Amino acid sequence: MRNIWTIFRKEIKSYFASPIAYLLMTVFALIFGYFFYVATAIFVTRSFESQMMGRGFPMDVNEWVIRPLLMNVSVIGLFLIPMITMRLFAEEKRSGTIELLMTSPVRDLEIILGKWLAALVLYGGILAISGLNLAFLFLYGDPDWKPILVGYLGLLLQGGCLLAIGTFISTLTRNQIIAGGATFAACLMLWIFDWVTAYESATWARVMSYLSVVTHFEPFAKGVLDSKDVIFYLSVIFLGLFLTARSMEALRWRA
Repeated sequence: MRNIWTIFRKEIKSYFASPIAYLLMTVFALIFGYFFYVATAIFVTRSFESQMMGRGFPMDVNEWVIRPLLMNVSVIGLFLIPMITMRLFAEEKRSGTIELLMTSPVRDLEIILGKWLAALVLYGGILAISGLNLAFLFLYGDPDWKPILVGYLGLLLQGGCLLAIGTFISTLTRNQIIAGGATFAACLMLWIFDWVTAYESATWARVMSYLSVVTHFEPFAKGVLDSKDVIFYLSVIFLGLFLTARSMEALRWRA
């Protein structure tokens, strides 16, 4: 556990010692701020229109604002996650420190978990920035906080599985640009797998739809916590880290 903590601290410090963390946080804050403004503006406009037409039923803030925002955040993650993971092992290989890391008295699993947890904490910190915007909803409105927590749990689980895949891809090359591009392509494919169900209902199409990260995030965005969706994300995380361990083992054999 101490070795994992050491690797974790090293990675976190390296993120904030460079412009990476600050750039990602700034970009996320600007994009999410715009999405938040648009979502709340639409909600307020529709509310006034409803009152002017004599409709007395209240509009659901969670349905009109929170849910679309959570779906938009998951899309933003497609672009942020490759930039978080592309340097994890590719930079070590490029700078030549991977040999020092491999020969240190630290197990491969400890190295992998330390780096992956650092990436996950950074991603969680980026997501936390959105809480500043959501605080205004609680200040001036009355949203239900439980679906929001479930939605953010879904974002963390979705981010965790994509980060695990990005961690694996980072072990395959010494070029950060290639690692980032390949990770983005893999994440995008997992995102659009469910599109096939729009025109196909065969078994293979349903299987591809099930493998889509979007299919399993939609219940979270609605505030529904389903064990099958949690198990799916945890399984992908395990698979990604397992493949990373096998790749690290191959690096040792080649060395």
